[in-house]
Amino acid sequence: QVQLVESGGGLVQAGGSLRLSCAASGRSFSGYALGWFRQAPGKEREFVGRIKWNTGSTGYADSVKDRFTISSDNRKSTVYLQMNSLKPEDTAVYYCATKMTITAQYNGWGQGTQVTVSS
Repeated sequence: QVQLVESGGGLVQAGGSLRLSCAASGRSFSGYALGWFRQAPGKEREFVGRIKWNTGSTGYADSVKDRFTISSDNRKSTVYLQMNSLKPEDTAVYYCATKMTITAQYNGWGQGTQVTVSS
């Protein structure tokens, strides 16, 4: 099972931007998709967005659509989550995970990276 490592979190003012990275321990990503999720204090983990490997298509939760963008490098070894126009409600620990087939669960969760947006 591939272990994922998230990085790039930090403290930013509302309206600012951050770019998170998700790496697969030096390997290229494979399977069906890679997803980004987040968990705020006292809340359940929620889906943020995903990229499908066969088409490169991306999909996002309504709460982040038009503000967040998922992309990968040419070797598919790192996936990025570009977050613009950040809001205090985006404050959470952000995680990435892989989905090996269309019916599989997301797995390979990393330790997460903290994003804090101040008002």
